Amino acid sequence: MNGDSSAPFSRRRFLGTAAVALGASAVPALGQQAGTIEFENDIAGSVRRNISSFRALDWRPYFDNTRGGAILVDITSRALHYWSEDQSIYKLYPTSVPLSEDLTRRGRTRVTLKDPAPDWRPTPAMKQRNPEWPDYMPPGPDNPLGIRALHLSWTYYRIHGTHDTRKIGRRSSNGCIGLYNEHIVELFDMAKVGTQVLLI
Repeated sequence: MNGDSSAPFSRRRFLGTAAVALGASAVPALGQQAGTIEFENDIAGSVRRNISSFRALDWRPYFDNTRGGAILVDITSRALHYWSEDQSIYKLYPTSVPLSEDLTRRGRTRVTLKDPAPDWRPTPAMKQRNPEWPDYMPPGPDNPLGIRALHLSWTYYRIHGTHDTRKIGRRSSNGCIGLYNEHIVELFDMAKVGTQVLLI
């Protein structure tokens, strides 16, 4: 994790509270709830806890069931929620989100591939915006996809790690959802091919 010790709260302790949502199209931003997570975009991109108690977000406004597990990504709150199939596990992780609305996709998809050592190729649109970028980058410390990636059924879209911890909690991606490397390892181990994913 790049040895970043500037964040006063352990990222492993990132849980947070979330009010039970009114519905998938009307979920409030977590940072707007009293006593919930406050996302602070400081120079380290740290996301700090500002909670007094923990209450899991209810999965039922978003999914008919949790068969295969369920992942909800809230673009506004910059948070990813995970429920295991039997609902015994609930996780909440801070994320990076797309830079702009034109790069943002919302709706239902699913995990189609679990990549334990992702390599990276920029999409044609990314290469057009950034012609100086390399055409290919192998797995390793400079790879923009970090150390794990979950491929989605949408072409080019991933939930993946990042070696650049400054990106978490910010609008910083080219469309994908980024997590701290330690968090994508956790999610990678829990998620399955076929896990439901909803971006709102």
